[in-house]
Amino acid sequence: MEKTVEDRLRWRGKVFEARTLDVLLPDGSSGYREVVRHHGGAGVVALDDDGRICLVRQYRVALGRMTLEIPAGKLEPGEDGVSCAARELAEETGILAGRLERLVCVFGSPGFTDEQTEVFLARDLSQGVASPDKGELVECIWVPLQDVVDAALRGLIQDGKTVSGALAAKALLVSGR
Repeated sequence: MEKTVEDRLRWRGKVFEARTLDVLLPDGSSGYREVVRHHGGAGVVALDDDGRICLVRQYRVALGRMTLEIPAGKLEPGEDGVSCAARELAEETGILAGRLERLVCVFGSPGFTDEQTEVFLARDLSQGVASPDKGELVECIWVPLQDVVDAALRGLIQDGKTVSGALAAKALLVSGR
């Protein structure tokens, strides 16, 4: 196990902070790490009675392209995953969930960040009015769960929380739950 010898804050923003660490390795040598600390988030596989899930199409500037993703967002201070999931689902899509069940928890890229995303399965859905954050331009698309799984396995959907959430939801449904 590595032991942190020195931890320096390099930059802090609204969503994450960047740090550099000097570490002592188990063999006695030293190392250098660059780490992003993130508040975490939650995502939702919203499954309707026809076996479709709601995906949001949005432009991701970091990728320079549009993506299809499950509704998701970052945790607010003191907020738990299920509350975040319900809030983000309602804000982005207007969908209200009668039931939310935890599917998986994923680390998106543990080689450099501690960002953790809890993914929930939402059922017993009802439609309300969406109220996305300012500057959040999303389009909701309903897609059969199997088509999302197939797209993920073919590399057409690459967002980690969406891939893991769709695969976990499919496995849960196959198991009869």
